[in-house]
Amino acid sequence: MAKYSDIKGFTVQTLSTDTVASQAAGGSWSSGGDLNTARSYLVGVGISTAALAAGGYTGSYTGKTESYNGTSWTETTDLNTSRGSGGGAGTYTASIYFGGADPTKANTESWNGSTWTEVNDLNDARTSMMGAGTQTAAISAGGSMSPAASQVQTETWNGSSWTEVADLPTTMLSLTGGGSSTSAIACTGQENPPDSGMKAHSFSWNGSAWTSTPNVNTARYQASGTGFQPGSSNTDVMIYGGGTPPVTAKTEFWDGSSWTEIGDMGTARGQQMAGNGTSNDAIAAGGIAPGYSAATEEWTAPATFTKQIEGQLFFNSTTNTFKETVLDAALGTWASGGALPSVRHYGGQGGTNTAGIIFSGYQPSPAGAAVAETYEYNGTAWTDASADVNTARESAGSSGTQTSALFFAGSSKVAITESWNGSTWTEVGDLNTGRDNLFGLGVLGTQALATGGRASPSPDAVAVTEQWNGSSWTEVGDLNQTRKWGGSCGTYTAGAIAGGGDSGEGLPVTAKTEIWDGSSWTETGDLNEGRDYAAGSGSSTSFLFWGGYYPPGSPPAHRATTELFNGTSWTEVSDMAQARAYLYAGANGAPSTAAHAVAGTGSPGTTQYAITEEWTADLTNKTITAS
Repeated sequence: MAKYSDIKGFTVQTLSTDTVASQAAGGSWSSGGDLNTARSYLVGVGISTAALAAGGYTGSYTGKTESYNGTSWTETTDLNTSRGSGGGAGTYTASIYFGGADPTKANTESWNGSTWTEVNDLNDARTSMMGAGTQTAAISAGGSMSPAASQVQTETWNGSSWTEVADLPTTMLSLTGGGSSTSAIACTGQENPPDSGMKAHSFSWNGSAWTSTPNVNTARYQASGTGFQPGSSNTDVMIYGGGTPPVTAKTEFWDGSSWTEIGDMGTARGQQMAGNGTSNDAIAAGGIAPGYSAATEEWTAPATFTKQIEGQLFFNSTTNTFKETVLDAALGTWASGGALPSVRHYGGQGGTNTAGIIFSGYQPSPAGAAVAETYEYNGTAWTDASADVNTARESAGSSGTQTSALFFAGSSKVAITESWNGSTWTEVGDLNTGRDNLFGLGVLGTQALATGGRASPSPDAVAVTEQWNGSSWTEVGDLNQTRKWGGSCGTYTAGAIAGGGDSGEGLPVTAKTEIWDGSSWTETGDLNEGRDYAAGSGSSTSFLFWGGYYPPGSPPAHRATTELFNGTSWTEVSDMAQARAYLYAGANGAPSTAAHAVAGTGSPGTTQYAITEEWTADLTNKTITAS
């Protein structure tokens, strides 16, 4: 019987613009009226049609105050105390200005729409802090005291006085953020001493304590933040500009779980005012671009928009194109995840960045030997699983998910195979060829492929490939090139491997890629940079390959490089935050849009890690074309 949809077809939504990830993602910057006085280090509050800019630096500190009506700035009553680099909170008719320089001050002034009035000081005089909230309920965090040193202090304002509360997790100055006195984000900046570099830190405030959150994408200092209007929270914050150095135009949006880059400012700059508006209506003015700037930019986002949904089909009537919303691995980025309980490397792995598993591997201390532990990951933290592997080993192959995995071969070139059913490990049929440093493929513990590695008695790499059918291993087609330990992905009938060491211990690594079709291997496009002791996930047409080791003589030896294969060629995408090799085997069982890089070693080779980085891809609208 014919389907109704086959006879009548189906309706596709028609839109005049593409769908967007969020209201903020649909926003953009546009030019506004210039300040009357070009300056840096000014404090501002308000939105694109009603803002206030106060204080700043023009070669000397000033108390000049200007108000904005959406078109032009008008000079009004000056601050009582000239200064810059202070904190601000509130609206353009009801705000406070606190702290600042020079010298470092504790002064707080309240604005009623026409004049400034001095009120109670901060408990600690400081400058370059983060400020958020309203005229009667504000927060100040971090900053620099005299003599110059970054700080951890957090103070809250109740409309009449400041109270010291819980400290930031680390000393910070020149930071930014947004939210309210009970729900805020503090991010970026510099640690102590100031020359320790730009930071990407991000911390969330719940009214009583700070908690680490995923880092911003671009480390910077002296940026601006928004999301301070009454009712704002730590789930809707935007930051923009700042020094990286040099200054940047990058804008990022925080939705309560991750930072996303959105539309850049028209002019890169730092030390500008942050209009304490929202992620839908904000303002930036002044700053260093370089040189003192008077320029104003207004941020607006559409009041009406259509949100992206994976799998969504629509017709864009403006461009006359059919489009589908998909997760695009090429747009992915790495973000910090939960750390393992202890450093280790070189074990088995499976699953995704929200439901992962690792097992066994090498722990350098206290015993300096293979360990048997199994850990499970929920997207936030690693927990000890219900059972350990029966035979602890390193440099083994693996496949599968958190509930169905296979662990095979390993150190001392064993042939042992163990199966995981989500609660226990069971020894099953051995490999035909015992080995270590091999490639493992497979998305289930009942279907796997073991290929390459080092076999006894020779230390040289082999090309042997074996296929697991759930009960036994069968030798199938060999690799075209002998090699050991690179990255792998895919299923036991359709997968790929890349990189690894050439035949012979200590010889140069290879960049070659081979694709498996279920019976034979075919060489295809090379990696941009050959590496071994790397990891991978995905499929033969969307293969993510990360980390690894490049031989001495080309420092740094350990790599943060990530590449994506589309079935034909490789493209470099976003790097890991930490360069490392000897990682856990890779997230076989994970798509290239939801992988995780676990543990490993760094430069020098004695450095060990317990860190996890999560790879997450963004939704994108891809044009559908007729072939």
